[in-house]
Amino acid sequence: MKEFVNSLDSLPILVKVILALPALDIIWGIYRILSALDAKNTVALVVSIILLFIPFMWIIDIVMILLQGRVWKLA
Repeated sequence: MKEFVNSLDSLPILVKVILALPALDIIWGIYRILSALDAKNTVALVVSIILLFIPFMWIIDIVMILLQGRVWKLA
């Protein structure tokens, strides 16, 4: 799990934005879930699972990548 999270963290910003497009945003959902599992944070895990079903989350992910260089996560 940690390798997957670290590999996505080390991607260039352009690739992160491409992965945040609507059809590919599921990758960032899995990233949030694995990050919460790795941190053993139950609240972050529940929120990450809920965020999988929010249709406009890809917009928030793109904005966060452009502003902070990473997607929004709790863990």
